[in-house]
Amino acid sequence: MSRRHGLGLSCFALALLLPGAAQSDPDLPPWSERALTHEIDLNGLAASGEDPIAVLQPIGEELFKAKFTTLDGAGRPDATGAIVPTKVRRKSHLAFQRLAGMDANACASCHNEPVTGGAGAFTANVFVSEGFESADFDTTDPQFSNERNTNALQGAGLIELLAREMTADLRSQRQEVLKKARASGQPETIKLATKGVAFGTLTADPDGTLDVSGLDGIDDDLTLRPFSQKGVFASLRQFTVNAMNDHHGMQASERFGADWTGTDDFDGDGHADEMSPGQISALVAWQATLAAPTRKTDLPDIWQAAAAEGESLFGGIGCTSCHIPALPLESLKFQDPGPYDTAGTLRQSDVDTPLTYDLGTLDWVKALPRDDRGRVLVPLFGDLKRHKIADAANDTFGNELLAQRFVARDVFITAELWGIGSTAPYGHRGDLTTLDEVILAHGGEATDSRKAYAGLGENERQSIIAFLRSLEIAE
Repeated sequence: MSRRHGLGLSCFALALLLPGAAQSDPDLPPWSERALTHEIDLNGLAASGEDPIAVLQPIGEELFKAKFTTLDGAGRPDATGAIVPTKVRRKSHLAFQRLAGMDANACASCHNEPVTGGAGAFTANVFVSEGFESADFDTTDPQFSNERNTNALQGAGLIELLAREMTADLRSQRQEVLKKARASGQPETIKLATKGVAFGTLTADPDGTLDVSGLDGIDDDLTLRPFSQKGVFASLRQFTVNAMNDHHGMQASERFGADWTGTDDFDGDGHADEMSPGQISALVAWQATLAAPTRKTDLPDIWQAAAAEGESLFGGIGCTSCHIPALPLESLKFQDPGPYDTAGTLRQSDVDTPLTYDLGTLDWVKALPRDDRGRVLVPLFGDLKRHKIADAANDTFGNELLAQRFVARDVFITAELWGIGSTAPYGHRGDLTTLDEVILAHGGEATDSRKAYAGLGENERQSIIAFLRSLEIAE
């Protein structure tokens, strides 16, 4: 069976696609309750020469805000919210359920503070299992799920591009140490680091085997996965396919269609191939082009002075060892599908030519600083690395009982702090109301920095809060 998803469309859909690469359904009345009104031919768009950002960004925004209905295929009566297509053990009598889901009918119903695509209040928390075959649960007991606050998506395209470059760099280093071991005839060890972030050591044997026991903060395959609070999703596309099924019961054909499940209606709701690869691409395009957070510019003098002092202290007590102020980015060309999308997500081999979004054409990207090599400095205040941030003495961040994708309970990816002034409440569960509380909740690898913060005078601690609150998502 062909896996060229951009071409695998029904005759009806093909009629809608010609002659343009993105077409709306002319048969829908203007009062239609359907959210899915556009189809996109990915191969046609790639070959057309049109700017895919201009074509897909408005459609993606419309889909992100749209309230999906049963007319679109919302709901998954026979399927769970699992990443791997999984049938339910017992059907729920509820169409919506805040626990195992469905728990929302629009992306923007959770990602909405302070703007669409942003974070969410405690009321928008989600409940996630280990991910691979979600259990059917109807309790808030943490032995069945991890309760998580909603993350903001602003700047996500730059985050994924950084992760792609860092992954490629680390894999190149792996090839070099393998080559060195073969040449020397003895084990060789390399210290892995990219963009100033260290990821432990890797040892290669002459026979090509690898000792990965020295890796730190990354998976054994050396793929950086920058999305979710545990750092377990490699791409916006993977994140989107997962979320559409989990939260809305909208199933992407690239994972839940006949190629992988043997049926075009895996969730048994009477709607076949609910979301096409083109519609997922539109959502990816909108998220990838969301403007990065900035700094407040209209601060009173007292706040500006305090924030300047606080930024210096923030580095002085060691916080910037993980919350690195900026990482350099070589290329602004965002390909979709990406180079590290894997089975169950549309891959580059599934299309004639991946779409390329040139983020360098966006005004907000042009305004970002560059280093002396011309690289864009992405001001994320993060390192895209996982760290242990809880211990027996300070276990606030070790409250989860389920490991997710084999990541230990007390290990989380460094939160990017850009925009933190706009995304209260704080913590993985969103149950910490102030920045002071969340700083003092750090344990594990962050213990020394937390103790240094706690040892500061009140005015110095307040200056750090002033600095962090100056990092905003513009409204």
